[in-house]
Amino acid sequence: MLRLTDFIIDCPDTMKLAAFYSEVTGRPIKEGSHEHWAGIKFGEIELAFIRVDDYRAPQWPDSEHPKQFHLDFEVDDIESEQRRVLGLGATLQQDFIGPEGYGWRVYTDPIGHPFCLCRNKGVTWTDEGPVWP
Repeated sequence: MLRLTDFIIDCPDTMKLAAFYSEVTGRPIKEGSHEHWAGIKFGEIELAFIRVDDYRAPQWPDSEHPKQFHLDFEVDDIESEQRRVLGLGATLQQDFIGPEGYGWRVYTDPIGHPFCLCRNKGVTWTDEGPVWP
């Protein structure tokens, strides 16, 4: 049986990036985390950070240095969450919020990994695209 246990992000400073995502998610850094490996538990899945020498940050949306992955966080109030993540060191890259207030905004964390704050609760995804509530 296959079970996802970890989502691992390369970075130059594990504890610094773990601290950023700990603040973003409100979850504590896993006990035993250190300069080579740090983690944040989400039930059975761990968001983990591993130190990589000569780390090269992705340059979203540049395909020469591709993003490799991104994280989506569903939020109830995108404006207050945006203020919070910007205050923690994120950078707003692009806004896809529609006139009804649904959609997402793309940010990069302090070392360039993209993530999105999404307001999509109640949206139905079809072959023709999203149907907003």
